[in-house]
Amino acid sequence: MTGDHTRPTRRGTPTRFPFAFTRAYRVAGLPFGVTARTAWAEIGDDVLRVRFGPWQLRTELANIDTAQRTGGFSFLKTAGPAHLSLADRGVTFATNADAAVCLSFKETVRGIDPTGFITHPNATLTVADVEGFLDRLNLG
Repeated sequence: MTGDHTRPTRRGTPTRFPFAFTRAYRVAGLPFGVTARTAWAEIGDDVLRVRFGPWQLRTELANIDTAQRTGGFSFLKTAGPAHLSLADRGVTFATNADAAVCLSFKETVRGIDPTGFITHPNATLTVADVEGFLDRLNLG
């Protein structure tokens, strides 16, 4: 699932990764403001920013502990709005069921709740270019 994204041309230029939408997820996301224009992840020199409709996540790259490819999600558990895992408080921003990046954080981050009452130890993002996203993170 390779998607178009902006490659950095100089220090300070972030790389933006759009999300990969399937038709069913596109329809499910519309009532929640999740569209191709409002769903993206952006990696800068020091910061990861994610927007998923009205939800946002921001963390320093140094706070990312691990990143790995994942997928095979249940439509009912992931389609539409951002989803909170009751098992581990992770947040899922999904626009397809097949391919995503799962990030784990050293310190929890805000995402589903802007007040910070609920924070997340991990986040799942269905970016269009999973391999490019993982390469750009350059955690190894």
